[in-house]
Amino acid sequence: MTLTQQGGSAPAERIRALVDGDPTDADLRRYLEGIPGVDAVGLEARAADLATRSIKTSSKRRALDTIIELIDLTTLEGADTPGKVRSLVAKAMTPDPSDLSTPRVAAVCVYGDMVPYAVEALGSAHAAGGDGGIQVAAVATAFPSGRASLAVKLADTKDAVEAGADEIDMVIDRGAFLSGRYGKVYDEIVAVKDACRRADGSSAHLKVILETGELNTYDNVRRASWLAILAGGDFIKTSTGKVSPAATLPVTLSMLEVVRDWYRVSGRRVGVKPAGGIRSSKDAIRYLVTVAETAGEEWLQPHLFRFGASSLLNDVLLQRQKMTTGHYSGPDYVTVD
Repeated sequence: MTLTQQGGSAPAERIRALVDGDPTDADLRRYLEGIPGVDAVGLEARAADLATRSIKTSSKRRALDTIIELIDLTTLEGADTPGKVRSLVAKAMTPDPSDLSTPRVAAVCVYGDMVPYAVEALGSAHAAGGDGGIQVAAVATAFPSGRASLAVKLADTKDAVEAGADEIDMVIDRGAFLSGRYGKVYDEIVAVKDACRRADGSSAHLKVILETGELNTYDNVRRASWLAILAGGDFIKTSTGKVSPAATLPVTLSMLEVVRDWYRVSGRRVGVKPAGGIRSSKDAIRYLVTVAETAGEEWLQPHLFRFGASSLLNDVLLQRQKMTTGHYSGPDYVTVD
């Protein structure tokens, strides 16, 4: 019997049915390590083939607009100030003041203590929430290292949610994962997911950052993706952007295959967010093609796919301007983030 056929069973019951046991270290290890290994050569060849696919000129403008609509415009620096966050929000709301047909980005992503400034700057654009509004995402759980007690991670998450964050980007404990303590990683994700609940009963969406550059193998990326989804993550995210390599097309392809397979067995769609190192429109279009060809075009929506980026938007705006005027604008056409 598939998870879909089980219908309304509770999440814990669905997970027990899938792993044939409880989400303990032993049962999770047996399940995750029983997942067929990744054919690395085949995965990279598939990613390389998808990277060669072209988009017709007539479709490129729509592709560029789609990229903008999927961006989490990000600033995650120790030197961030309320003023920088306000500038980021202004750009998120009006990416190109000379062309008001330019769509808005999906979200702004900041540290938790910057959430109140982002919420305030967005005003009614944030109040609209998921109904066409710009979301506020906050990194949490001792980002980017994840090296803190669970109590600190939960307090970090609750503070951001109470300040108005719509989305929480948490980092997994890579040390625990790499040492096979899958139960610990699972339990922390479940606890953070619970901490995303608001007083009114609603919940901030949870993006689970795997930090794939530290997981070393495609097999580990696949296992970590399954683990994050089993624990209730709404999104699986490649990277913090602080570790190299960050997002790569083969890694993202592997994660997309997992969310596709999870949907087939559960009927639940989970999002994917590549983050770090995606700076050009050309590269971003390759990701769009990979999403459409792997998970399906229905994933090309902000609630199912995001780009974590700070400089990508600038290149997209330059490309849109070229399509409109026939030439590239000068270096002062876009703001420097």
